[in-house]
Amino acid sequence: MTSTASSTDAPAAGLALALYEPDIAQNAGTLARLAACLGLGLHIIEPAGFPVGDAGFRRAGMDYLDRAVIVRHPSFPAFEAWRRGEGRRLVLATTRGALAYADFRFAPSDVLLLGRESTGVPEAVHERADARVIVPMAAGARSLNVAVAGAMITGEALRQTGGFVRPAAG
Repeated sequence: MTSTASSTDAPAAGLALALYEPDIAQNAGTLARLAACLGLGLHIIEPAGFPVGDAGFRRAGMDYLDRAVIVRHPSFPAFEAWRRGEGRRLVLATTRGALAYADFRFAPSDVLLLGRESTGVPEAVHERADARVIVPMAAGARSLNVAVAGAMITGEALRQTGGFVRPAAG
């Protein structure tokens, strides 16, 4: 697993996922697997609520973790320094968003930020986002599992930008 990469080793282009101080190892592992399978970089903004080598993380990521490009940032300011240095737009998935993710126009170099399962992201992070998108849900529903929401939004972003990995002919 490339979880020891630093902010300076981060992939320079292409859609990426970022997890803000994730709480649940299984969700982070599932998103690492998603990133590996779709050829995306995954950025984990520390501190995480679990050791990144946690058994639940590894179990959810399965053998795909060895293929994942995971960059750990020691803090949100360190992540922001990397992101701004790369000139990448930050798209926050939030229940406080006003624009449905399917109505948003994604760019190939966007970074999709998913908040903590327990608390989302603090107001200061909301303010740094270039865009805030929401998954529309039925009345009375509070939120989706973060890995499910992340997969839905990532799929739409890849569809819009033509960023899906093409299967080998054969």
